[in-house]
Amino acid sequence: MTWRRQRELPDRSVNTCEWLMRSGWWNGLVGIVLAAALAPVAAQKVDIEAAQKRFTELYAAGNYSGALTLAQATEAAAKRAGTNNLTYVLALNDLARANQELGRYAAAAGMFKQVLDALQKNVPPSDPRIAQALANLATVQLLQGKSGEAETLYKRALEIATKALGPNDPAVIRLLGNLGDVYTSQARHADAETEYQRALALAEKTSGPNSLPVALVLNNLTKLYEDESRFAQVEQATKRALAIREQALGPDHPDVAASLNNLAHVYERVGRYAEAESLFRRAIAIWEKSVGANHPRLATSLLNLASVYADEDRLDEAEALYMRALVIREAAFGADSLGVATVLNNLAAIYESQERYAEVEKYARRALEIAETSIGPTHPDTAKVLRKLGVAYDGQRRYAEAEAQFDRALAILTKAVGPTHRFIAPVLVSQGHLFEHQGRYDQAEQAYKRALTINEAARGPNHPEVARGFNDLASLSLLQGKPTDAVAFSRKATAAILAHADNDISPAMPTDGGSGGLIEQRSDIFVTHVAGLAAAVHEDGGSARALGREAFDSAQWAIQSSAGTALQQLGPRFAAGNDALAALVRTNQDLSAYLRDRNKALVAALASLDVASATARIDDIRKSIADAESKLAANAALLQTQFPEFAGLSAPKPLKVEDAQKLLGPDEALLLFLTGEKESYVFALTADAFDWHAIPIGGSELAGEIANFRKGLDIDQLGPFDLPLAHRMFEQLIGPVDGTIKSKRNLLVVASGALTALPFHLLVTEAPPSAPVQDGTAYRDAAWLIKRQAVTVLPSVASLQTLRSFVRRASSQKPMIGFGDPVFSRVPAPGNSKDGRGTRRLARAYTEYWRGAGLDRSALASAPRLPDTADELKAVASDLGAAMSDIHLGRDASVTTVKHAPLAEFRVVYFATHGLVAGDIKGLAEPALLLSLPAQPSDEDNGLLTASEAAQLKLNAEWVVLSACNTAAGDKPGAQALSGLARAFFFAGARALLVSHWPVDSEAATRLNISTFAALKAEPTLGRAEALRRAMLALLNDRSSRTSAHPAIWGPFSLIGEGARR
Repeated sequence: MTWRRQRELPDRSVNTCEWLMRSGWWNGLVGIVLAAALAPVAAQKVDIEAAQKRFTELYAAGNYSGALTLAQATEAAAKRAGTNNLTYVLALNDLARANQELGRYAAAAGMFKQVLDALQKNVPPSDPRIAQALANLATVQLLQGKSGEAETLYKRALEIATKALGPNDPAVIRLLGNLGDVYTSQARHADAETEYQRALALAEKTSGPNSLPVALVLNNLTKLYEDESRFAQVEQATKRALAIREQALGPDHPDVAASLNNLAHVYERVGRYAEAESLFRRAIAIWEKSVGANHPRLATSLLNLASVYADEDRLDEAEALYMRALVIREAAFGADSLGVATVLNNLAAIYESQERYAEVEKYARRALEIAETSIGPTHPDTAKVLRKLGVAYDGQRRYAEAEAQFDRALAILTKAVGPTHRFIAPVLVSQGHLFEHQGRYDQAEQAYKRALTINEAARGPNHPEVARGFNDLASLSLLQGKPTDAVAFSRKATAAILAHADNDISPAMPTDGGSGGLIEQRSDIFVTHVAGLAAAVHEDGGSARALGREAFDSAQWAIQSSAGTALQQLGPRFAAGNDALAALVRTNQDLSAYLRDRNKALVAALASLDVASATARIDDIRKSIADAESKLAANAALLQTQFPEFAGLSAPKPLKVEDAQKLLGPDEALLLFLTGEKESYVFALTADAFDWHAIPIGGSELAGEIANFRKGLDIDQLGPFDLPLAHRMFEQLIGPVDGTIKSKRNLLVVASGALTALPFHLLVTEAPPSAPVQDGTAYRDAAWLIKRQAVTVLPSVASLQTLRSFVRRASSQKPMIGFGDPVFSRVPAPGNSKDGRGTRRLARAYTEYWRGAGLDRSALASAPRLPDTADELKAVASDLGAAMSDIHLGRDASVTTVKHAPLAEFRVVYFATHGLVAGDIKGLAEPALLLSLPAQPSDEDNGLLTASEAAQLKLNAEWVVLSACNTAAGDKPGAQALSGLARAFFFAGARALLVSHWPVDSEAATRLNISTFAALKAEPTLGRAEALRRAMLALLNDRSSRTSAHPAIWGPFSLIGEGARR
């Protein structure tokens, strides 16, 4: 049994008795009468046989607790006739098997010893049944970590079986495999391979190279190869075993599921998580079909899949599957069984990743109590729980207690498996973290280096755990004031992670707001790299230029976002060269997005505790997944032949400084920001210059400053805006590179972390007067950045290449389609009068408009009307020469209208309505635009155009205007900014977006947007960003309104995407 990554291995973990039953040994034993004195009376024999039949049924169904109860009663009944008879021996053997499955190894060992003693008294020492009993006892001893005793017992069994049955008997082959398992557990790899190869040669000789006995031995052999990190051989042997079993048993046999689990585990070990996930899901489907939804073997496969999700930081999904497995195992094994302890320890790992250390301690303590009772205080698996408990103490700054747990765990593991076994590495890493937290840097370094050496040998040079090891050393080197060492370690860490880059970026538009690929999840490794480079520059300023270019690359990897990925998916479509091929690329991307969604739905269904209702859903979801995978495979074949460049374009990489400079115009500058834990970084580029600097403020402190910055931007309570803070933030963030970028009229900004919530155009470039703001004059006179430069936001540096190298101007023929002034209720609701000022904001969070699983229509109906949006749309349409029939107002501004409109025919797609910001709740955390409520809501149209629905639209738009509140927001609190509606519309086919940072003043929004399009009409060569800048300044300088100079009124909108005229 393993703790963190458990896989189903019936070939090695199942009771030896089951193997020998297949060869006829045990069945022969059942039918033998040893002697008249040993024979049970007839009536008792019938009852016992019936009980044993029922035991077999319960055991096969995975109901081990029920099997135990029955076995206890059967053993007690058989015992009344004495213990020196076959009936009692069989009953006792069943009781031992049940105890073993429930993790009660000491009790099982005692019973198997009694069975052995009874047989030795009544049959010759060379009888094969003695070998059977020896093997059973050896198996349970090995499970207790008593490998020396297991070795002796297996050798005796092998000697007897070889003499009694012949050297080529299948039972001999299995016992050789058992002996190989013992040697593998003792790290005696040469001895183990000798036994495995003997078994393999015999199996191939007696049964043929493609026989099931060969598959059995191959699966055992893979354990050895895996321990020696011979991953190519592991994969080869596992695939061969899988092919044999599929051919002999069919694709849905449980033994095929076991081989699938083995292969998936190999992929997980080397960081090939997508392949591992696919195989684990297939194994789960087989187990469900063959043994049912509540069988312990299914629980083990659920644990396997959850382990992959935990590796990928998909923690919510992992936790749900762990909880489902826990329910199954508690029902099958009992609440205090070893199988339950495994799940508890895995849950503790989830909470460790989330730094929920009190919960880590709670689950680890319970798991430790079970482990110490079941397998003893010195078992290797007990040591793994001790590590988890130590982590809990470390996280709570209980350092002495933590150190004691780590020391005890290391002592146990060193004695059990040796000082260089891969099980040692996680404890060393945790110990290193403890030493680092205490300032014991030399000891931390020793622990990290030792763990890294073990992981490199066990997992290969590019495994994510190896990358983490180098990153730990890099971070420690920075604390030690050794920037040169930090850079060297970081280079190795980033190289290990980037080895997975080609398989890391999905061609799908991720619509669930979940974690991205491996690179995004390990972004801290790239941040550490940049920190090391900055420290190295501080130590040796002469290398700033070269190190800055290296830092620019790593900074881009660190801030990968789903919004950037979504925009970059435009590149392959428009590089395709013709409409048919572009449509094929889009179909491929849509299928990938759909498949991701269906896989997420499958996980939710598998984790459901309502098994009966989930079963039908699971079948339907699997059918849809199979259909999508089939279509994707067909598309992939077409793309490979017709568009071989597709793969490279679908996984764009960061741009080098020189390549980014080539994309910038002579009057453009680009700023890239990266936030770190203790400091942040700014990179500045123009067509002919590059500069970069560290900013001495970390992400958490920046978040606090930005929150204060935005306090003055609430339009319902217009308070004073903090001009000195806006200037101070300009000096902090842009001041260090202002000399490089200030002469350029157009500024492109790529932000990360807390800075994505900052409207850069509201920074103030010169110190304002110290006197408090009394009226609009101070705001009008302030040196806003927008006065100096037009500002465009980009989701990534690489998106600039997509927009300027691949994407052609929209070929759409019609100028504009618009949707506004929707109707929310048949009864007039409070709205914005034509001459009054209103707000495009809803007082409630998105999730407050849901009641149970459905929409709360009464809450939606209370949303205020926005009649001025009709005027806004008509005015913009007039400026663009759009037909009024393409402006959909009132009840025509519905989700149904949007979905059925030929949106790809329009250069501008315009929404003027309320925006709903996602609440932090599972299943409903998705932003949306509120359109007219239908009389009869349906799945097709419930009044909300959600981000996932927006992503499915087919656009070919120069830009999309979201004249609604807070449309720049992410999917949920703490999410990536620009990852909600903005991401969705990029994926749908927009080249630029106009979005708002906060709830907007409705009258001001109307004026800003009308003015922006009027400027474009008056001066066709004007860029979008410049047109928006002029509209903002016009409203700022409008002295006819008492409040128009306040930045909350004129500054809510930002342009994302392509801001230049192209």
